[in-house]
Amino acid sequence: MIAADAVLKRFDAPDEVRTFEKGRFELVNIAGMSIGRATYELGWKWSEHVGKAVGQKFCEVEHVGFVTSGHAVAAMRDGRIIDLKAGDVFYIAPGRDSWVVGDATYVSIHLLGAEKYANK
Repeated sequence: MIAADAVLKRFDAPDEVRTFEKGRFELVNIAGMSIGRATYELGWKWSEHVGKAVGQKFCEVEHVGFVTSGHAVAAMRDGRIIDLKAGDVFYIAPGRDSWVVGDATYVSIHLLGAEKYANK
């Protein structure tokens, strides 16, 4: 078997799309990894729009990623608030709620945790 020299995929044609009120999470599987793109509209809140559907109060998925546009906050279980803005590269531990801030759609790419996120 000959391995491919290159594999190209695009989020316009994801392998899977997980939709929920005010948002979606697109997954691309490549080279043994799942990479996700989160798109959240104004008014999106994890506990309301994802948490209820998966039966959890807090997101328990560990994430590494980067924000491509918009602004959101992550409210950790211990009360800390973390701002996530366009251009930020982030690590976020499990145990948080989050929501969109401001007047723009929030978009982030997830390199760790994508396969588990918003998955019933």
